Amino acid sequence: MERLRRRSLLCLSMLSITALGLAGTEATAAPAHHPRPWAYGHQLDVGKKHAALVRSGQGKTLAEDDGGDEAGTVMERADQWAEARTSPGIVSPGAYSAAWAALNALPHTGGTWTHETKLPYNSDDGRYRDINSNSSGGAGKVTGRVTGIAADKGGYVYAGGADGGVFRSATGGGHWTPIADKLPTLSTGDLQLDPKGRLWYATGEANTGATSFVGTGVYVLADPRHGQFQPSGRVGGTELESTTINALRFAGDRVWAATNRGAFSHSTTTLTGPWTSEYVPNPAFLPGGASASDPNAPYKNIVSDIAIDPKDASKVLVAAGWRSGDTYNGFFAKDATGAWQRVTTLGDLPTDAANVGNVTFARSADGSRYYAIDQSPDMLVNNPDSALKGIYVSKSGSPFGPWTLIADYTKLRDSGSALTGDGYQPGIQAWYNQFLQVDPANPDHVYAGLEEVFETKNGGASWVVPGPYWNFGFPCWNINPRKPTGDCFPTTHADQHTAAVGSYQGKTFVVVGDDGGVFRRPLNGAVDSGGHAKDWTSLNDGTMDTLQFYSVGVGKDPKGGVSITGGLQDNGQSLKRSGDKVMGSPFGGDGGDTLVDPANGCNIAGEYVYLAIAVTQNCATNNGSWVDDPSKATTFSIAPPDSATNEARFIAPFLADKKDINTWVAGGRHVWIQHNGFKIRSGSEWTSLFDLGAGHTATAVGIVGNTVYAAWCGPCNNQGFTRGIAVGNADGTGWHQLALPVDGTVPNRYLSGLEVDKADPQHVFVAVNGFSRRWTEGPGAGIGHVFESHDGGTTWTDISANMPDVPADWVTQTASGGLVVATDLAALYRAPHATKWTVLGGNLPTTTVMQTRLGPDGKLYAATHGRGQWSMPAGRL
Repeated sequence: MERLRRRSLLCLSMLSITALGLAGTEATAAPAHHPRPWAYGHQLDVGKKHAALVRSGQGKTLAEDDGGDEAGTVMERADQWAEARTSPGIVSPGAYSAAWAALNALPHTGGTWTHETKLPYNSDDGRYRDINSNSSGGAGKVTGRVTGIAADKGGYVYAGGADGGVFRSATGGGHWTPIADKLPTLSTGDLQLDPKGRLWYATGEANTGATSFVGTGVYVLADPRHGQFQPSGRVGGTELESTTINALRFAGDRVWAATNRGAFSHSTTTLTGPWTSEYVPNPAFLPGGASASDPNAPYKNIVSDIAIDPKDASKVLVAAGWRSGDTYNGFFAKDATGAWQRVTTLGDLPTDAANVGNVTFARSADGSRYYAIDQSPDMLVNNPDSALKGIYVSKSGSPFGPWTLIADYTKLRDSGSALTGDGYQPGIQAWYNQFLQVDPANPDHVYAGLEEVFETKNGGASWVVPGPYWNFGFPCWNINPRKPTGDCFPTTHADQHTAAVGSYQGKTFVVVGDDGGVFRRPLNGAVDSGGHAKDWTSLNDGTMDTLQFYSVGVGKDPKGGVSITGGLQDNGQSLKRSGDKVMGSPFGGDGGDTLVDPANGCNIAGEYVYLAIAVTQNCATNNGSWVDDPSKATTFSIAPPDSATNEARFIAPFLADKKDINTWVAGGRHVWIQHNGFKIRSGSEWTSLFDLGAGHTATAVGIVGNTVYAAWCGPCNNQGFTRGIAVGNADGTGWHQLALPVDGTVPNRYLSGLEVDKADPQHVFVAVNGFSRRWTEGPGAGIGHVFESHDGGTTWTDISANMPDVPADWVTQTASGGLVVATDLAALYRAPHATKWTVLGGNLPTTTVMQTRLGPDGKLYAATHGRGQWSMPAGRL
């Protein structure tokens, strides 16, 4: 139970920027006569409560409960995503590659997908200045999380989406083209240009520490300006398959990879042959090892970065450790005999296990400097304000120091940060947000990324914050819809992950990647009196769509055509209205599930997280007049009570009765119902139908007429995982748990989707996440991903047939009786009366499809978690 305990403690120590919105707390308190949007005040309140709990000692006690204090965290989101795909045990390497091979063997249906969200998404769209929107925060045009960036001197920029693949720009950013869509995974760990100009793509995102965004190794593109990545371009064999890769580092004729299974190296001249396993902290916990089935195994061999002496490539320093602490955390190097040993003295840079967590290195082009960011597991638990131990420099140019502290979180906080409130200061998410980039022409000029972008031009003696978290709370902010962000200058999106320096048309720039995409400014750009940049340019022009949707909703637009919306990872909820050339954002923060009135696309309910649902009946269009007159707000909080008690999944399910748009069901610990449709104005209007039980939370719900289903899990991780389905009547009578055997027809895995036949509520389908027992070491993992019942769940039939063994996320029944299943690799289709599955369409990128829904316009819509929203005609399905 140690990992569960650690994760829960982290939920207290880390407040989610993702859940709290597109950006954070401000350097100057907001004047009382100018209220700020809901997310700003919410973050301040949560930070104060969190700090008080930790300082009083109550935080640790509360954290023993899996819900924690402020459950809406980036970490919890990542863990729950992983739980759905790994429970009830540990997934063995090769699962995704095998699924991809099986997918490629399937035939495709006819029909072509239309990319609905291939247009700019303006988070500061002046149409949506309602109280629940983050519009006016300052990030401007955004896209999904970008976790790898490389740039050259000829204007070429390469950006890797967290689950969206690699895009290329020939104009210093913008006008992007995808160049990795032929690979079996689009999950990005790192992107690097080597001295020969080749582009190296490390797959498997490591930022979250979760095990679900695994990759298939490292790929090389010899001509990145013109070519595309190919499966045949993989370096080595299968050694790095099903790993996450935090960094690639080059020295001499070798490349090193920092992975969640240790440090590896490979020749850069001969790309065939296996990778060499250089350093593994705990070999027994690797796949096939004596402790491979231990629940903590995925966290026992993490290497976050590797530093190599520029003067002697044989001198290598490895930073190893799990973000929340373990006995193996620390720095390691080879001794005179070639054996790896713990390094105990590096100057100011800590070497003890309690203070070495996630680490990032960067060295100057001339070899005179090494820089490092260190996240402290001890601070993660015990410091309410930050987990950042510090930023350090080695002025000898050697990774072995001596290292000197040049910034801690208080120094950064006082340098113009927007994060100054109790419980939420720079480095609060240093386990998730880190980058370092040294100016190639000036070893004392450094950019550092945490939640915000920091810059020093004197080796760390002083800092400015060119990219503050958001502009809410600064005196320059106002909600005027004619101004993007008041009188403030635009900033970046929050949560920084990667950076690079390049040149275009003779001008040198720095480009950063974060949870909102890619942003650029001159390398030596200008700042205002507060140290905030005057010159950021968003490069998110709509041609690179890496938006990570959890949901999709479609309704007839009052203007004609349809409105399309959906909840997003750290980018609120997008809204594309009929005729739009730019999408807007009616709801801020982390978006979750969504519900739209098919007859009126401006009737929208959107989930923040944990069932914190809000509703609008005018598309949340507002000119900000609620700032002076609160009665003019047109968005209303309607969260069921489970939201306040943290008894719901991070992305919790809710939907409407297929026969009555005014009857909604939502699931947390309880199954909730309300009959007021989009006219609901308060959470008190929900009624509890059934208590799923302490520790149980709904994973999917379904309702047709008087029949309601709710799938649940609890515990939901691999430490005692259980699942079930409850069924009952919409009037609260007849509720009972279905008898699902632990190792029976329906596997003991995460139940992610329920689809109830509109014509017969006893006819129901369930989608099962995770992998079969071939790949999952856990009790009752079973086989199959889609099951059907004709008797209300008393008996079930596996209808997976030739479906690839890949996590299934959602199931939709078409009007003709066909089935569409959203999976982690594609949307699959089974025709009416058929038994075999095909791939739906031929042009949907290989990424996670979270949800599919039928629109009122005769189309099927798909929400992908990395490549936006898509549609195709549903008439023949």
